[in-house]
Amino acid sequence: MTLSRLISTFFGVGLLRPAPGTWGSAAAIGVGLILHRIGHFPLLLVATLLVTAVGFWACRRELADKPGDDPSEIVIDEVAGQWIALCFPSFAFWYVGSPSDNFPYPGWVAAFLLFRLFDIWKPWLVGRADARGDADGVMLDDLWAGLFAGLGVVVLAIFAHLVLM
Repeated sequence: MTLSRLISTFFGVGLLRPAPGTWGSAAAIGVGLILHRIGHFPLLLVATLLVTAVGFWACRRELADKPGDDPSEIVIDEVAGQWIALCFPSFAFWYVGSPSDNFPYPGWVAAFLLFRLFDIWKPWLVGRADARGDADGVMLDDLWAGLFAGLGVVVLAIFAHLVLM
């Protein structure tokens, strides 16, 4: 297995069936929570930037001779997008001084569910990026989905803290 294949499948997670994108997102949540615990938001942010850059490289390599393809086993885009969504609650916990071993489940569960919703539904900019039909579009649609999911987590947190409490 080539390095670009190993990275693009997130070390083989993308080969799991059914629903490799969901498996990739679930694995990203697990690894993201570990990163948060080890180094809090700063480490998760750096890892997100790195996986995004490496993801673009791996997708371009894997799809160089396959224009228009978006193989389901490529899940590095899900990892990057899921970590973007996870960065929003991670930042909030870091900003308020919460210990790194404290990442309450509503934050990461909401990030996971909203990311999967936007990744599957593909509204607005997510769908436009997906329609590009190139390797960068494979990454970009999930980056947009991650951004929208992260913003959704913030809206839900505000609602939970201001309205429900």
